[in-house]
Amino acid sequence: MERGDIKQGVTLGFLAGYVDTLGFIGLFGLFTAHVTGNFVLIGRSVVQAAPEIFLKLLVFPVFMLFVAIARLLILRWQRSGGKQLRNSFLTQLLLMVATVACAWLAAPIVSADAPLSMATGMLCAGAMAVQNAYGKLLLGKSAATTVMTGNVTQLVIDLVDSARGDPEAMGRCKKLAWPVLAFALGCMGGALAFVAVGFNGLLLPCALLLWLAMAAVD
Repeated sequence: MERGDIKQGVTLGFLAGYVDTLGFIGLFGLFTAHVTGNFVLIGRSVVQAAPEIFLKLLVFPVFMLFVAIARLLILRWQRSGGKQLRNSFLTQLLLMVATVACAWLAAPIVSADAPLSMATGMLCAGAMAVQNAYGKLLLGKSAATTVMTGNVTQLVIDLVDSARGDPEAMGRCKKLAWPVLAFALGCMGGALAFVAVGFNGLLLPCALLLWLAMAAVD
């Protein structure tokens, strides 16, 4: 695994865990990166009242919309010779900055159904939808950075194969372990950041995305 791939995998894994956890705490249990987690919360609402459920229902069409937008933008950059990965980072950065700005306007966020609270959640989900999209389209050979279940499953399989003497399995373990560890650290970091500075903690992902965009070669 090349150093650039490790850098991107670690940074994006940390970012996804950080944003997902910070958003979960600050946005009434909303998953913004791992949106399928919201299905569990929607299911719970069938038997247990959950006034914030409308926000979780809205996140799905918004997430799908921004995945579609990211796909169309990447196709356009492919045709025009634009730097697809750099532009994807910048698109996600734009949405993350908009999330921070909306959170500032919405402060204090005390109601899930307030218009600016919902807008904050939708923008954050849109930013993470872009990461999910370019992860699939442009980082296909790298480990997933937003959903860790598949990574952990494959990591355990490769650890077993490594113990059985498979020489290629150890290389795959290194590829998968870094994003998983970074995601876990990001989850802890996002929780601590929200307790300390609230939604201002999202300025760190903004800085990381700017750094990735500046370092991107394609």
